[in-house]
Amino acid sequence: MTESFSFPQPAFPVSRPRRLRRTDWARRMVAEHRLSCDDLIWPIFIHSRKDNAPIPSMPGVERLSIEAAVSAAKEAEDLGIPAIALFPATDPELKTAEGKEALNADNLVCQAVRAVKQATTNLGVLCDVALDPYTDHGHDGLLWDGEILNDETVAVLVQQALVQARAGCDIIAPSDMMDGRIGAIRAALDKEGFQHVQIMAYAAKYASAFYGPFRDAVGSAVNLGRGDKRTYQMNPANGDEALREVALDIGEGADMVMVKPGMPYLDICWRVKQTFGLPTFAYQVSGEYAMLAGAAERGWLDRAKVAWESLLAFKRAGCDGVLTYFARDIARMMAEADSR
Repeated sequence: MTESFSFPQPAFPVSRPRRLRRTDWARRMVAEHRLSCDDLIWPIFIHSRKDNAPIPSMPGVERLSIEAAVSAAKEAEDLGIPAIALFPATDPELKTAEGKEALNADNLVCQAVRAVKQATTNLGVLCDVALDPYTDHGHDGLLWDGEILNDETVAVLVQQALVQARAGCDIIAPSDMMDGRIGAIRAALDKEGFQHVQIMAYAAKYASAFYGPFRDAVGSAVNLGRGDKRTYQMNPANGDEALREVALDIGEGADMVMVKPGMPYLDICWRVKQTFGLPTFAYQVSGEYAMLAGAAERGWLDRAKVAWESLLAFKRAGCDGVLTYFARDIARMMAEADSR
């Protein structure tokens, strides 16, 4: 004899949140956050070679020639991506202890900026201001007797920012985390007649383990070796300190602020946006990208879906935009959806 089974009597709840999830149109209608091309900044790696070179630790990302970078910039403009960010893989023979190549008006970044600005009409170009792509020790500043010098580094960064502005850069993005550099750069830009050039400060940049693939891409991993940047980048344990750093950069003239890395620091993104209300960006860094792209390459994750979901997380955390290596993928997806 088998026992009969009966479902429990339904409770007939008054509130049924699932009603708004049943259909696609309803889910779209009540969505709290939306992702658009306007939220994207696309980081692009460039090198002096004529061909493109895959970056093994970043599946699907390559170092591009200047010609290829111009083509990528044109596509970004056509897709509606507002801005690209250019990062150089400097030839090792050009690297010095002082990072002198950063001040060369005809360096790789300046060549690329001029080429991109000549080929596009409605695309912003962001340039990183820091010395690590140019130093033979891989640090973001001047190194003396084992210590990164602050004020001396700032003086060099000011000159680097001016070189980039003269080349046509729209957004100066100091990523070095030296004290006082935003104010010094803003003053120098204004004095030189570059009042229109924006500053996006890497205001809360952490000494993170998620930067490894980026250092491979720009060629600074070998130079840095076993060294670390904990004396100038922030302690991952600290949140209140991030608010102090952001406040300082805003007071010195930053137009926009950035939190880096992104997903491990969504709480910081939220606190920064809620506290200051200034345009707030996050950098979905190379290690974050590599985890998702690498897992997708192995068939463990759906690349498009996890990219989209991860970027929505930034929007929920209050970010106005994201620097992401998925930018072109996402923009292409949106273009395909619009064409249907």
